[in-house]
Amino acid sequence: MIKNFKWLLLVSLSFVACNNDDNTTVVEEPVSSGTASFTKYVALGDSFAAGYSDGALFKKGQEGSYVNIVAQQFATAGGGDFKIPFTSDNFGGLLLGGNVIAGVRLYFNGAGPAPVSGTPTTEVSTKITGPFNNLGIPGAKSYHLVAPGYGNVAGVASGKANPYFARFATSSGTTVLADALVQAPTFFSLWIGGNDVLGYATSGGVGVNQTGNLDPATYGGNDITDPNVFASVYSSLVTNLTANGAKGVVANLPYVNTLPYFTTVPYNPVPLTAEVAAQLNAGYAAYNGGLQYAAANGLITAAEATKRTVKFVAGSNAVVVVDSYLTNLAAYGIPSYRQATAEDLPVLTSRTFIGTLVNGNPAAVNGVSVPLADQWILTKDEIAEVKVATDAYNVTIKAIADAKGLAFVDTKVIMTQLSSGGIVSNSFTLTSAYVTGGAFSLDGIHPSPRGYALIANAFTAAINAKYSSTLKPVDLSQYSILYPAIIQ
Repeated sequence: MIKNFKWLLLVSLSFVACNNDDNTTVVEEPVSSGTASFTKYVALGDSFAAGYSDGALFKKGQEGSYVNIVAQQFATAGGGDFKIPFTSDNFGGLLLGGNVIAGVRLYFNGAGPAPVSGTPTTEVSTKITGPFNNLGIPGAKSYHLVAPGYGNVAGVASGKANPYFARFATSSGTTVLADALVQAPTFFSLWIGGNDVLGYATSGGVGVNQTGNLDPATYGGNDITDPNVFASVYSSLVTNLTANGAKGVVANLPYVNTLPYFTTVPYNPVPLTAEVAAQLNAGYAAYNGGLQYAAANGLITAAEATKRTVKFVAGSNAVVVVDSYLTNLAAYGIPSYRQATAEDLPVLTSRTFIGTLVNGNPAAVNGVSVPLADQWILTKDEIAEVKVATDAYNVTIKAIADAKGLAFVDTKVIMTQLSSGGIVSNSFTLTSAYVTGGAFSLDGIHPSPRGYALIANAFTAAINAKYSSTLKPVDLSQYSILYPAIIQ
Protein backbone atom coordinates (compact mmCIF):
# COMPACT_ATOMS: atom_id res chain seq x y z
CA MET A 1 0.00 0.00 0.00
CA ILE A 2 2.76 2.40 0.93
CA LYS A 3 4.63 1.59 -2.27
CA ASN A 4 1.48 2.26 -4.34
CA PHE A 5 0.97 5.58 -2.57
CA LYS A 6 4.50 6.68 -3.35
CA TRP A 7 4.06 5.67 -6.99
CA LEU A 8 0.79 7.58 -7.30
CA LEU A 9 2.38 10.64 -5.67
CA LEU A 10 5.27 10.53 -8.13
CA VAL A 11 2.89 10.29 -11.08
CA SER A 12 0.82 13.16 -9.69
CA LEU A 13 3.86 15.43 -9.26
CA SER A 14 5.11 14.57 -12.74
CA PHE A 15 1.72 15.46 -14.20
CA VAL A 16 1.71 18.83 -12.42
CA ALA A 17 5.27 19.52 -13.56
CA CYS A 18 4.33 18.81 -17.18
CA ASN A 19 1.31 21.08 -16.93
CA ASN A 20 3.43 23.85 -15.37
CA ASP A 21 6.05 23.61 -18.10
CA ASP A 22 3.59 23.55 -20.99
CA ASN A 23 0.83 25.86 -19.84
CA THR A 24 2.38 28.41 -17.51
CA THR A 25 0.04 31.29 -16.78
CA VAL A 26 1.56 34.40 -15.23
CA VAL A 27 -0.97 36.22 -13.13
CA GLU A 28 -0.24 39.93 -12.96
CA GLU A 29 -0.67 41.52 -9.59
CA PRO A 30 -3.65 43.87 -9.81
CA VAL A 31 -2.72 47.55 -9.84
CA SER A 32 -4.12 49.43 -6.88
CA SER A 33 -4.32 53.11 -5.97
CA GLY A 34 -3.74 52.24 -2.33
CA THR A 35 -4.92 55.00 -0.03
CA ALA A 36 -4.87 57.57 -2.84
CA SER A 37 -7.52 58.34 -5.43
CA PHE A 38 -6.43 59.15 -8.98
CA THR A 39 -9.93 59.91 -10.25
CA LYS A 40 -9.10 63.56 -10.96
CA TYR A 41 -5.41 64.29 -11.36
CA VAL A 42 -4.00 67.76 -12.01
CA ALA A 43 -0.34 68.56 -12.55
CA LEU A 44 1.15 71.94 -11.68
CA GLY A 45 4.64 72.96 -12.62
CA ASP A 46 6.84 74.54 -15.24
CA SER A 47 8.37 73.39 -18.52
CA PHE A 48 9.30 69.97 -17.14
CA ALA A 49 5.64 69.20 -16.41
CA ALA A 50 4.64 70.61 -19.80
CA GLY A 51 7.00 68.24 -21.63
CA TYR A 52 9.27 70.96 -23.03
CA SER A 53 12.24 69.43 -24.84
CA ASP A 54 14.92 70.40 -27.37
CA GLY A 55 14.26 74.08 -26.75
CA ALA A 56 10.54 74.06 -27.55
CA LEU A 57 7.09 72.79 -26.68
CA PHE A 58 5.54 70.48 -29.28
CA LYS A 59 2.93 67.70 -29.43
CA LYS A 60 5.17 64.67 -29.21
CA GLY A 61 7.10 66.19 -26.33
CA GLN A 62 3.86 66.95 -24.50
CA GLU A 63 2.78 63.34 -24.92
CA GLY A 64 6.05 62.24 -23.35
CA SER A 65 5.99 64.59 -20.36
CA TYR A 66 6.58 62.90 -17.04
CA VAL A 67 3.11 63.95 -15.84
CA ASN A 68 1.41 62.35 -18.85
CA ILE A 69 3.36 59.14 -18.30
CA VAL A 70 2.30 59.21 -14.64
CA ALA A 71 -1.31 59.86 -15.69
CA GLN A 72 -1.18 56.79 -17.95
CA GLN A 73 -0.08 54.73 -14.97
CA PHE A 74 -2.86 56.25 -12.87
CA ALA A 75 -5.35 55.09 -15.52
CA THR A 76 -4.52 51.49 -14.60
CA ALA A 77 -5.56 52.21 -11.02
CA GLY A 78 -8.82 54.06 -11.51
CA GLY A 79 -7.44 57.31 -12.88
CA GLY A 80 -9.62 59.47 -15.10
CA ASP A 81 -8.92 61.39 -18.30
CA PHE A 82 -5.87 63.63 -18.43
CA LYS A 83 -6.41 66.57 -20.75
CA ILE A 84 -3.36 68.26 -22.24
CA PRO A 85 -3.27 71.73 -23.90
CA PHE A 86 -1.60 70.45 -27.04
CA THR A 87 0.24 72.76 -29.38
CA SER A 88 -0.69 72.70 -33.05
CA ASP A 89 2.33 70.89 -34.47
CA ASN A 90 5.62 69.08 -33.87
CA PHE A 91 7.76 72.01 -35.02
CA GLY A 92 7.47 73.85 -31.72
CA GLY A 93 7.47 77.60 -31.36
CA LEU A 94 4.69 80.14 -30.97
CA LEU A 95 2.99 82.86 -32.97
CA LEU A 96 1.38 86.02 -31.62
CA GLY A 97 -0.73 87.80 -34.19
CA GLY A 98 1.06 85.79 -36.86
CA ASN A 99 4.52 86.85 -35.68
CA VAL A 100 6.99 84.27 -34.36
CA ILE A 101 7.70 84.87 -30.67
CA ALA A 102 9.29 81.47 -29.88
CA GLY A 103 11.41 79.41 -32.23
CA VAL A 104 11.15 75.83 -33.44
CA ARG A 105 12.65 72.80 -31.71
CA LEU A 106 16.17 71.46 -32.21
CA TYR A 107 17.26 68.14 -33.68
CA PHE A 108 20.68 66.49 -34.04
CA ASN A 109 21.95 66.86 -37.59
CA GLY A 110 24.98 64.61 -37.15
CA ALA A 111 27.32 67.39 -36.10
CA GLY A 112 25.30 69.21 -33.48
CA PRO A 113 21.94 70.76 -32.66
CA ALA A 114 20.10 72.52 -35.47
CA PRO A 115 16.57 73.93 -35.81
CA VAL A 116 14.08 71.75 -37.63
CA SER A 117 12.76 72.91 -40.96
CA GLY A 118 9.32 74.41 -40.51
CA THR A 119 7.35 77.37 -39.24
CA PRO A 120 5.38 77.43 -35.99
CA THR A 121 1.60 77.20 -36.38
CA THR A 122 0.59 77.50 -32.71
CA GLU A 123 -1.11 80.90 -32.40
CA VAL A 124 -1.25 82.20 -28.82
CA SER A 125 -4.34 84.31 -29.43
CA THR A 126 -6.32 81.28 -30.64
CA LYS A 127 -7.80 80.07 -27.36
CA ILE A 128 -8.33 76.37 -26.73
CA THR A 129 -11.05 75.12 -24.43
CA GLY A 130 -10.19 73.85 -20.97
CA PRO A 131 -9.91 73.28 -18.17
CA PHE A 132 -6.81 71.16 -18.67
CA ASN A 133 -5.28 68.65 -16.28
CA ASN A 134 -1.71 69.44 -17.30
CA LEU A 135 -0.99 72.89 -15.93
CA GLY A 136 2.74 72.80 -16.58
CA ILE A 137 3.69 76.27 -17.84
CA PRO A 138 7.09 76.78 -19.53
CA GLY A 139 8.87 79.72 -17.93
CA ALA A 140 6.74 79.77 -14.79
CA LYS A 141 8.28 80.60 -11.44
CA SER A 142 6.65 79.65 -8.17
CA TYR A 143 4.75 82.93 -7.72
CA HIS A 144 3.48 82.89 -11.30
CA LEU A 145 1.13 80.06 -10.35
CA VAL A 146 -0.82 82.48 -8.13
CA ALA A 147 -0.47 85.61 -10.30
CA PRO A 148 -3.81 86.92 -11.72
CA GLY A 149 -3.52 87.82 -15.39
CA TYR A 150 -0.60 85.47 -16.01
CA GLY A 151 -2.71 83.93 -18.77
CA ASN A 152 -4.05 87.15 -20.28
CA VAL A 153 -3.39 87.21 -24.03
CA ALA A 154 -3.42 91.02 -23.96
CA GLY A 155 -0.41 90.97 -21.63
CA VAL A 156 1.80 88.67 -23.68
CA ALA A 157 3.27 91.31 -26.01
CA SER A 158 4.32 93.52 -23.10
CA GLY A 159 5.79 90.62 -21.17
CA LYS A 160 3.24 90.73 -18.37
CA ALA A 161 1.70 87.36 -19.22
CA ASN A 162 2.91 83.93 -20.26
CA PRO A 163 2.14 82.96 -23.88
CA TYR A 164 1.88 79.25 -23.09
CA PHE A 165 -0.71 79.77 -20.36
CA ALA A 166 -2.51 82.46 -22.35
CA ARG A 167 -3.54 79.82 -24.91
CA PHE A 168 -5.65 77.87 -22.46
CA ALA A 169 -6.30 79.89 -19.30
CA THR A 170 -10.02 79.70 -18.47
CA SER A 171 -10.21 83.51 -18.25
CA SER A 172 -7.93 86.51 -18.65
CA GLY A 173 -7.80 87.13 -14.91
CA THR A 174 -7.48 83.58 -13.63
CA THR A 175 -4.45 81.98 -12.01
CA VAL A 176 -2.83 78.62 -12.66
CA LEU A 177 -3.82 77.54 -9.15
CA ALA A 178 -7.43 78.59 -9.68
CA ASP A 179 -7.62 76.59 -12.91
CA ALA A 180 -6.39 73.58 -10.94
CA LEU A 181 -8.78 74.00 -8.02
CA VAL A 182 -11.87 74.46 -10.18
CA GLN A 183 -11.42 70.84 -11.26
CA ALA A 184 -11.68 69.58 -7.66
CA PRO A 185 -8.62 67.33 -7.92
CA THR A 186 -8.36 64.16 -5.87
CA PHE A 187 -4.63 63.97 -6.58
CA PHE A 188 -2.02 66.51 -7.68
CA SER A 189 1.65 66.75 -8.53
CA LEU A 190 3.71 69.89 -7.91
CA TRP A 191 7.25 70.39 -9.18
CA ILE A 192 7.99 74.10 -9.24
CA GLY A 193 10.87 76.40 -8.36
CA GLY A 194 13.48 75.57 -10.98
CA ASN A 195 12.88 78.81 -12.85
CA ASP A 196 13.18 80.77 -9.61
CA VAL A 197 16.95 80.33 -10.01
CA LEU A 198 17.31 79.06 -13.58
CA GLY A 199 16.69 82.38 -15.33
CA TYR A 200 19.51 83.90 -13.32
CA ALA A 201 21.79 80.95 -13.97
CA THR A 202 21.20 80.61 -17.72
CA SER A 203 21.83 84.34 -18.17
CA GLY A 204 25.24 83.89 -16.56
CA GLY A 205 24.02 85.56 -13.38
CA VAL A 206 23.13 88.79 -15.13
CA GLY A 207 19.85 88.99 -13.22
CA VAL A 208 17.93 91.08 -15.74
CA ASN A 209 15.17 90.32 -18.21
CA GLN A 210 17.07 89.37 -21.36
CA THR A 211 14.49 87.20 -23.09
CA GLY A 212 11.66 89.71 -23.06
CA ASN A 213 9.15 87.00 -22.11
CA LEU A 214 8.35 88.52 -18.73
CA ASP A 215 8.25 92.08 -17.50
CA PRO A 216 10.95 92.41 -14.78
CA ALA A 217 8.96 95.13 -13.03
CA THR A 218 6.04 92.74 -12.69
CA TYR A 219 7.60 89.31 -12.47
CA GLY A 220 11.19 89.87 -11.40
CA GLY A 221 12.97 89.09 -14.67
CA ASN A 222 15.90 86.75 -14.14
CA ASP A 223 16.53 87.64 -10.52
CA ILE A 224 16.66 84.84 -7.95
CA THR A 225 13.36 84.60 -6.08
CA ASP A 226 13.64 85.53 -2.40
CA PRO A 227 13.44 82.26 -0.42
CA ASN A 228 10.90 83.87 1.92
CA VAL A 229 8.66 84.68 -1.04
CA PHE A 230 9.08 81.14 -2.32
CA ALA A 231 8.19 79.68 1.08
CA SER A 232 5.04 81.78 1.35
CA VAL A 233 3.86 80.96 -2.17
CA TYR A 234 4.67 77.27 -1.90
CA SER A 235 2.82 76.96 1.40
CA SER A 236 -0.21 78.66 -0.13
CA LEU A 237 -0.15 76.35 -3.16
CA VAL A 238 -0.07 73.16 -1.11
CA THR A 239 -2.57 74.41 1.47
CA ASN A 240 -5.09 75.18 -1.26
CA LEU A 241 -4.48 71.95 -3.16
CA THR A 242 -4.98 69.80 -0.05
CA ALA A 243 -7.86 71.78 1.46
CA ASN A 244 -10.52 69.32 0.31
CA GLY A 245 -8.61 66.17 1.11
CA ALA A 246 -6.60 65.72 -2.10
CA LYS A 247 -3.39 63.76 -1.83
CA GLY A 248 -0.35 64.49 -3.93
CA VAL A 249 3.31 64.25 -4.77
CA VAL A 250 5.89 67.04 -4.74
CA ALA A 251 9.52 67.21 -5.82
CA ASN A 252 12.52 69.23 -4.75
CA LEU A 253 15.01 70.97 -7.03
CA PRO A 254 18.40 69.91 -8.45
CA TYR A 255 21.52 72.04 -8.45
CA VAL A 256 22.03 73.77 -11.78
CA ASN A 257 25.59 72.45 -12.02
CA THR A 258 24.17 68.96 -12.63
CA LEU A 259 22.58 70.09 -15.92
CA PRO A 260 24.55 69.79 -19.20
CA TYR A 261 23.73 73.41 -20.02
CA PHE A 262 26.38 74.31 -17.44
CA THR A 263 28.78 71.38 -17.69
CA THR A 264 29.33 70.83 -21.42
CA VAL A 265 31.68 73.71 -22.28
CA PRO A 266 35.05 73.44 -20.48
CA TYR A 267 36.52 76.46 -18.73
CA ASN A 268 39.80 75.97 -20.65
CA PRO A 269 38.89 75.35 -24.30
CA VAL A 270 41.50 77.64 -25.87
CA PRO A 271 44.43 75.80 -27.58
CA LEU A 272 47.44 78.03 -28.20
CA THR A 273 50.93 77.72 -29.60
CA ALA A 274 53.83 79.14 -27.60
CA GLU A 275 54.12 81.98 -30.13
CA VAL A 276 50.47 83.02 -29.87
CA ALA A 277 50.57 82.69 -26.08
CA ALA A 278 53.55 85.06 -25.96
CA GLN A 279 51.73 87.60 -28.14
CA LEU A 280 48.68 87.51 -25.88
CA ASN A 281 50.80 87.87 -22.77
CA ALA A 282 52.36 90.96 -24.28
CA GLY A 283 48.88 92.33 -24.88
CA TYR A 284 47.89 91.82 -21.24
CA ALA A 285 51.20 93.13 -19.85
CA ALA A 286 49.78 96.58 -19.07
CA TYR A 287 46.76 95.07 -17.33
CA ASN A 288 48.92 92.76 -15.23
CA GLY A 289 51.20 95.67 -14.39
CA GLY A 290 48.20 97.64 -13.18
CA LEU A 291 47.31 94.81 -10.81
CA GLN A 292 50.78 94.93 -9.30
CA TYR A 293 50.43 98.67 -8.83
CA ALA A 294 47.07 98.16 -7.12
CA ALA A 295 48.49 95.52 -4.80
CA ALA A 296 51.55 97.62 -3.95
CA ASN A 297 49.29 100.52 -2.98
CA GLY A 298 46.91 98.46 -0.86
CA LEU A 299 44.00 98.66 -3.27
CA ILE A 300 43.78 94.88 -3.50
CA THR A 301 45.56 92.04 -1.76
CA ALA A 302 48.45 90.20 -3.31
CA ALA A 303 46.20 87.13 -3.50
CA GLU A 304 43.61 89.00 -5.54
CA ALA A 305 46.30 90.36 -7.83
CA THR A 306 47.45 86.81 -8.48
CA LYS A 307 43.85 85.66 -9.05
CA ARG A 308 43.30 88.41 -11.62
CA THR A 309 46.59 88.02 -13.48
CA VAL A 310 46.11 86.81 -17.05
CA LYS A 311 48.76 84.42 -18.32
CA PHE A 312 48.65 82.18 -21.39
CA VAL A 313 50.80 79.13 -22.09
CA ALA A 314 51.32 76.68 -24.92
CA GLY A 315 48.47 74.14 -24.86
CA SER A 316 44.97 74.48 -23.37
CA ASN A 317 44.09 77.78 -21.75
CA ALA A 318 41.24 79.10 -19.64
CA VAL A 319 39.03 81.79 -21.12
CA VAL A 320 39.28 85.36 -19.85
CA VAL A 321 36.12 86.67 -18.22
CA VAL A 322 34.68 89.82 -16.72
CA ASP A 323 33.97 89.20 -13.02
CA SER A 324 31.88 91.80 -11.22
CA TYR A 325 32.72 90.21 -7.86
CA LEU A 326 36.32 91.42 -8.09
CA THR A 327 37.32 94.64 -6.37
CA ASN A 328 36.21 97.54 -8.56
CA LEU A 329 39.34 99.34 -9.79
CA ALA A 330 37.63 101.23 -12.61
CA ALA A 331 38.67 104.55 -11.04
CA TYR A 332 42.27 103.53 -11.71
CA GLY A 333 41.58 102.38 -15.25
CA ILE A 334 41.91 98.71 -14.33
CA PRO A 335 39.05 96.47 -15.53
CA SER A 336 37.72 93.42 -13.63
CA TYR A 337 39.29 90.61 -15.67
CA ARG A 338 40.53 87.17 -14.70
CA GLN A 339 40.89 83.76 -16.25
CA ALA A 340 38.23 81.16 -15.51
CA THR A 341 38.86 78.20 -13.23
CA ALA A 342 37.27 74.76 -12.89
CA GLU A 343 34.86 76.35 -10.39
CA ASP A 344 33.31 78.51 -13.12
CA LEU A 345 30.70 77.23 -15.58
CA PRO A 346 30.55 78.56 -19.15
CA VAL A 347 26.95 78.25 -20.37
CA LEU A 348 26.07 75.98 -23.29
CA THR A 349 25.52 78.86 -25.71
CA SER A 350 29.13 79.98 -25.25
CA ARG A 351 30.29 76.94 -27.26
CA THR A 352 29.56 78.80 -30.50
CA PHE A 353 30.79 82.16 -29.22
CA ILE A 354 34.18 81.49 -27.64
CA GLY A 355 36.87 81.95 -30.26
CA THR A 356 34.79 84.07 -32.63
CA LEU A 357 36.14 87.36 -33.91
CA VAL A 358 34.82 90.80 -33.05
CA ASN A 359 33.85 92.49 -36.31
CA GLY A 360 36.12 90.09 -38.19
CA ASN A 361 39.24 91.41 -36.45
CA PRO A 362 41.75 88.53 -35.99
CA ALA A 363 43.30 90.36 -33.05
CA ALA A 364 39.97 90.57 -31.19
CA VAL A 365 39.04 87.02 -30.19
CA ASN A 366 36.13 86.50 -27.81
CA GLY A 367 37.21 84.79 -24.63
CA VAL A 368 40.88 85.33 -25.37
CA SER A 369 41.98 88.85 -26.24
CA VAL A 370 38.43 90.07 -25.57
CA PRO A 371 37.12 88.89 -22.19
CA LEU A 372 33.73 87.15 -22.04
CA ALA A 373 30.89 89.25 -20.71
CA ASP A 374 29.01 88.02 -17.65
CA GLN A 375 26.21 86.44 -19.70
CA TRP A 376 28.53 83.74 -21.05
CA ILE A 377 29.68 82.24 -17.77
CA LEU A 378 28.26 81.42 -14.36
CA THR A 379 31.06 82.27 -11.95
CA LYS A 380 31.93 80.58 -8.69
CA ASP A 381 30.23 83.33 -6.67
CA GLU A 382 27.09 83.23 -8.79
CA ILE A 383 26.95 79.44 -8.46
CA ALA A 384 27.10 79.88 -4.69
CA GLU A 385 24.17 82.31 -4.79
CA VAL A 386 22.09 79.83 -6.77
CA LYS A 387 23.01 77.01 -4.40
CA VAL A 388 22.01 78.99 -1.31
CA ALA A 389 18.59 79.76 -2.81
CA THR A 390 18.08 76.19 -4.05
CA ASP A 391 18.92 74.79 -0.62
CA ALA A 392 16.42 77.16 0.99
CA TYR A 393 13.67 76.21 -1.47
CA ASN A 394 14.35 72.53 -0.86
CA VAL A 395 14.08 72.92 2.90
CA THR A 396 10.66 74.51 2.37
CA ILE A 397 9.49 71.80 -0.04
CA LYS A 398 10.51 68.91 2.22
CA ALA A 399 9.08 70.50 5.36
CA ILE A 400 5.70 71.15 3.72
CA ALA A 401 5.64 67.68 2.14
CA ASP A 402 6.20 66.13 5.56
CA ALA A 403 3.68 68.39 7.29
CA LYS A 404 0.96 67.61 4.74
CA GLY A 405 1.77 63.92 4.40
CA LEU A 406 2.63 64.10 0.70
CA ALA A 407 4.77 61.81 -1.41
CA PHE A 408 8.20 63.32 -2.02
CA VAL A 409 10.59 62.91 -4.97
CA ASP A 410 14.24 63.82 -4.45
CA THR A 411 15.15 65.03 -7.95
CA LYS A 412 18.26 66.67 -6.52
CA VAL A 413 19.66 63.19 -5.85
CA ILE A 414 18.52 61.91 -9.25
CA MET A 415 20.22 64.72 -11.17
CA THR A 416 23.36 64.40 -9.07
CA GLN A 417 23.52 60.69 -9.90
CA LEU A 418 23.06 61.43 -13.60
CA SER A 419 25.98 63.87 -13.49
CA SER A 420 28.30 61.63 -11.47
CA GLY A 421 28.35 58.19 -13.03
CA GLY A 422 24.80 57.79 -14.24
CA ILE A 423 21.71 55.73 -13.44
CA VAL A 424 21.14 52.21 -14.76
CA SER A 425 17.54 51.32 -15.57
CA ASN A 426 16.15 48.67 -17.97
CA SER A 427 19.77 47.88 -18.92
CA PHE A 428 20.36 51.49 -20.00
CA THR A 429 22.91 53.75 -18.37
CA LEU A 430 21.67 57.34 -18.44
CA THR A 431 24.03 60.24 -17.72
CA SER A 432 23.96 64.00 -18.05
CA ALA A 433 26.53 64.03 -20.88
CA TYR A 434 25.35 66.36 -23.61
CA VAL A 435 23.82 64.50 -26.61
CA THR A 436 25.36 61.12 -25.74
CA GLY A 437 24.14 60.68 -22.16
CA GLY A 438 20.55 59.95 -23.09
CA ALA A 439 18.94 61.76 -20.17
CA PHE A 440 18.77 65.31 -21.52
CA SER A 441 17.55 66.93 -24.70
CA LEU A 442 19.52 69.22 -26.98
CA ASP A 443 18.75 72.37 -25.03
CA GLY A 444 20.87 71.03 -22.17
CA ILE A 445 18.24 71.70 -19.51
CA HIS A 446 15.14 69.67 -20.26
CA PRO A 447 15.02 65.87 -20.31
CA SER A 448 14.95 63.67 -23.38
CA PRO A 449 11.98 61.31 -23.87
CA ARG A 450 13.88 58.64 -21.95
CA GLY A 451 14.84 61.14 -19.27
CA TYR A 452 11.19 62.07 -18.75
CA ALA A 453 10.32 58.38 -18.43
CA LEU A 454 13.02 58.00 -15.77
CA ILE A 455 11.53 60.92 -13.85
CA ALA A 456 8.03 59.48 -14.20
CA ASN A 457 9.22 56.23 -12.64
CA ALA A 458 10.69 58.17 -9.73
CA PHE A 459 7.33 59.87 -9.19
CA THR A 460 5.34 56.63 -9.27
CA ALA A 461 7.84 54.96 -6.92
CA ALA A 462 7.41 57.80 -4.42
CA ILE A 463 3.62 57.57 -4.73
CA ASN A 464 3.71 53.80 -4.16
CA ALA A 465 5.90 54.23 -1.10
CA LYS A 466 3.65 56.87 0.46
CA TYR A 467 0.18 55.63 -0.42
CA SER A 468 0.72 51.86 -0.70
CA SER A 469 -0.31 51.93 -4.35
CA THR A 470 1.11 49.40 -6.80
CA LEU A 471 1.69 51.47 -9.91
CA LYS A 472 4.03 49.88 -12.45
CA PRO A 473 7.19 51.53 -13.77
CA VAL A 474 7.44 52.10 -17.51
CA ASP A 475 10.06 50.39 -19.66
CA LEU A 476 12.69 52.95 -20.66
CA SER A 477 13.41 51.03 -23.86
CA GLN A 478 10.08 52.28 -25.16
CA TYR A 479 11.32 55.88 -25.04
CA SER A 480 13.93 57.29 -27.43
CA ILE A 481 16.92 59.45 -26.57
CA LEU A 482 16.40 62.09 -29.26
CA TYR A 483 13.52 63.15 -31.47
CA PRO A 484 14.16 62.93 -35.24
CA ALA A 485 14.06 65.87 -37.60
CA ILE A 486 10.63 64.78 -38.81
CA ILE A 487 8.13 63.40 -36.33
CA GLN A 488 5.39 61.30 -37.88
